[in-house]
Order: sequence, then C-alpha cells, then structure tokens
Amino acid sequence: MNAIEARGLSKRFGKRAAVDGLTMSIPAGSITGFIGPNGAGKTTTLRLLLGLVRPDSGTAFVLGSPLTQPSRYLPRVGALVEAPAFYPSLSGRTNLEVLARLGGYPGSRVDELLETVDLADRARDRVGTYSLGMKQRLGVAIALLPDPELLILDEPANGLDPLGIIEIRGLLRRLREAGKTILLSSHLLGELEQVTDWLVMLHEGKALFCGPARDLLALRVELVIEARDPARRELVTRIANASGYACTQDDDALRISCAAGFAQILNRQAGEAGVTDLAIQVKDASLEQLFLALVKGDVHDLGRPRIP
Repeated sequence: MNAIEARGLSKRFGKRAAVDGLTMSIPAGSITGFIGPNGAGKTTTLRLLLGLVRPDSGTAFVLGSPLTQPSRYLPRVGALVEAPAFYPSLSGRTNLEVLARLGGYPGSRVDELLETVDLADRARDRVGTYSLGMKQRLGVAIALLPDPELLILDEPANGLDPLGIIEIRGLLRRLREAGKTILLSSHLLGELEQVTDWLVMLHEGKALFCGPARDLLALRVELVIEARDPARRELVTRIANASGYACTQDDDALRISCAAGFAQILNRQAGEAGVTDLAIQVKDASLEQLFLALVKGDVHDLGRPRIP
C-alpha cells in the first residue's frame, strides 16, 4: 500500500515550472528521503501535498484520498514545513498545551509526546533556553499532535550539530517503528543514507529516481585504483573514459564512480593491454555521487556501464 501516489503532477509559477510532470510513489510505513538541490521542486511538492497550493495538472492521492479533496486526508497528516514558531517565554509543555487546545487535540497527548521526542526532562524549561536541536524536536512533537499516519518534515536536521542530527535520526527511527510513514525532505544526502529505506530524487521538478534506497545504492560503486606509474594512470583513464566514466586523481590513486560491474570490465581490459596486476578496491558510492551521476545521465539501464 502506498501512502502517497503522484502521476504527472505539475505546478508553474509564471514561466518557471517548479514541479514538472512529477510521478512518484511512497510506501506506507517507510522513511522516504526526498532529495534534491535548491530549486528542484521539493518544497513546492510538499505544499501541493498539504493543499497549500493547487496543481496545474496531474493527479495525486494521499492516504488514499485525492489531492483535490485535502479535507479528507489532512486530519491524518502532520507536517513541519518551515521553522516552527514558539512562545519563547513559555515552557515546552505549555507551548504544546496551548497548541493542543487550539487544534482541539487531547491534552493527554502532551506528556506522551514530550517523552517521544526526548524532552520530558526539559518540559518545564522556557523554550527560549532550548538548543536548536531541542526546538526542532519540539516542532516534531507539534506535528505529532493529531497522531498522524503520515508525517511530512522539511529539513528537520538543517543547522544542527552532529549530536542534534543523531538525536533527530533516532527520533525518526522510533516513529517508523510506531507505524508512522515519514516523508523527509533534506539536502543532507549523507545523513539520509543513515535513516531512509525509500528514496525520491528530484531535479528540475522531475523524479530522477523513486524506489528502495538499497536499489539505488547498489547501482554505483567507487573504484580506487593504485596507479603510481603515469602509463598505468593513462591506461585506466582511457578505459574508464571509453565506458563513459570520469577518473579523479587522488595522490597515487585514481577514483572512478561507476556501475558495480565495471570493476571486472576494467580488470579484463587492462589485462588485455598487458597490465595483469591492477590493484582495484571497490567501495560503496555515496548518495552525493549517485545524485550527480543521475543528473549527468551517467546511470544507464539500472547502472550497467556503456560498453564501446
């Protein structure tokens, strides 16, 4: 079952297409990373899903209800799209109590949510004394007030120090274990590798990839080849370039971001050229490398390299 499905979703602002024929699906019970650079269409897509703007074309369903009828699904959605606003002179508990009362949510959820976001021991302290990470976790608590099935978070780890990022990561995992579906928009690609099980990569309003994170990470690897000899470096670079891959020199080594099967091809072609002792180390490629490869069009046919 999918929590979100979109088909050909588009939204223009003047001549600019913020979202351009976006097609994606997000399974229920997943933590989905929503990835893309500034201007890729992430925030506009989130605003479309939350009924804050209307699409120009295309269709989408959220929790089984159409985008054209947001009142049918929004009560089951919690969102933190912009920096949360608090009453800094009031305590964390009082902030939650006020917002629960305004939203018509049971006050009994306040203490439960403070425990969920690890703020129970600071609940009586003024929010003005909270760190940025604590404020972000309090913002997540606010988004959880309606006990939503779907939680939409826009850059929840932005600006946090390493400890704050780890705390947010742990919170997201606990929420998934509690049965929540989480759509997590972020530009911190390395961090998303640690917590997501589904990925949607956006570029210029379109989805470059939508699927299990493990499938994307399996498409590419990074090869590190020892190449102190200039002739050997030239040979490896020529073989890589002929298959459509670029080489980066790192001291006495070459690095190649490529499809997993290219290591065997490189070793075979180097052997045919007389180099039979090529030392190749295979490492997993990062999400940053994968994203750049997708943008450049270097991931072809499920990651298989171009063979001349």
